[in-house]
Amino acid sequence: MGARLETAVEPRIDAPAQYVTFMLGGELFAIGILHVKEIIEYGDLTEVPTMPQAIRGVINLRGSVVPVVDLSARFGRSRTNISRRTCILIVEVADDERRYDLGVVVDAVSEVLEMAPGDIEPAPRFGSGVCAHFIAGIGKVNGRFAIILSVNDVLSLDDLASAAGGALQSDSVPHN
Repeated sequence: MGARLETAVEPRIDAPAQYVTFMLGGELFAIGILHVKEIIEYGDLTEVPTMPQAIRGVINLRGSVVPVVDLSARFGRSRTNISRRTCILIVEVADDERRYDLGVVVDAVSEVLEMAPGDIEPAPRFGSGVCAHFIAGIGKVNGRFAIILSVNDVLSLDDLASAAGGALQSDSVPHN
């Protein structure tokens, strides 16, 4: 049998964990810091013809081609308006057999913070304009709520490929 890949895992909601928080369409979101490899400024993006609205294009990251997803468009909203604060989070996504890097366009990165289990509520059954399976929980941050995303669900390569009509293949995504 082949060796099983080490994969990024969703942070345990029952233990304190660190999150990268960011703004998207005026709302505060969070991703477990273990998924985030780096944060880069938006730029030098190559658009790829026939990709769905949620696939913004690809970037060259130290010689690797990394697809870039517009998270706002992924949530069924309009594409992110690019500004000087717009960033790309490079995140590691995992499924049962592979792991891969994707870029995620966000309006602005806010901060890295730790959330205690008591500050995190289960995902709601309705509202927020985001598919419920995309949400790992709702964190309380300085009197506001942060939607904690389930990265492996939001950025599932299979879901993105389906949206692309099969045009996005796993062979085109760098394996780390």
